[in-house]
Amino acid sequence: MTTMFNNNPLSSPHGEPRGGRVGFRDLNAGYPGRPVLRQLTASVPALAMTALVGPNGSGKSTLLGVLAGVIAATSGQLHYAEGSPPAFVPQRGAVGDTLPLTARQTVEMGRWSERGLWRRPGRRDRAVVDSAMERLGVADLSARQLGELSGGQRQRVLIAQGLAQQSDLLLLDEPTTGLDPEARERITTLLRDLVADGTTVVQATHDLAAARSADACLLLSDGRLVADGPPAEVLTPQALSRIWQPA
Repeated sequence: MTTMFNNNPLSSPHGEPRGGRVGFRDLNAGYPGRPVLRQLTASVPALAMTALVGPNGSGKSTLLGVLAGVIAATSGQLHYAEGSPPAFVPQRGAVGDTLPLTARQTVEMGRWSERGLWRRPGRRDRAVVDSAMERLGVADLSARQLGELSGGQRQRVLIAQGLAQQSDLLLLDEPTTGLDPEARERITTLLRDLVADGTTVVQATHDLAAARSADACLLLSDGRLVADGPPAEVLTPQALSRIWQPA
């Protein structure tokens, strides 16, 4: 599917990303009176892990929101190769601790797009939710309130919700931020396993270790794409020192 905001081609005469699961060209986006993304052109490789890296305010979350379809681009082109709609896992802080939801109810929300908001989960829905929770190791937390969980447990529940959407494109906003090293490593391993099983994963991250273990990297600064490609070529000391200026 190609969403066109102007007449510029993407990477081919029809705006299709070459070898990519998602492609965008001259992409601009933001909020009323506050532009965020400026003239981004890149392609997200299919069946790979892509890291979006940059300081706070660089546009990582906005780009994820545009790819997820929850933020509208103001101009440019955006193309998705054939596949299911993306599944979006927001930052943990975007899901309130005070919501009276159990871990299982949270994961079941991932089935809303398939069955609708008001229909009760059917047999297939329950099987998908069971499978996602087992895979993320949170089945034993089903009856626990979301706000009672540790940071790592809660993040795995949210990723299980994304997995329950059964998409081949998973978008995650800072999935390991604020977690201890063991929890970060566990989630990174889970995401690598998803890629191995045929899912394209895109994660915004401040964790340079996680970014360096990705297959591809987009480096953002002030809403612009500074570099993209293999992490070893993008996350160089020189590039990082330009992006993260000392206070």
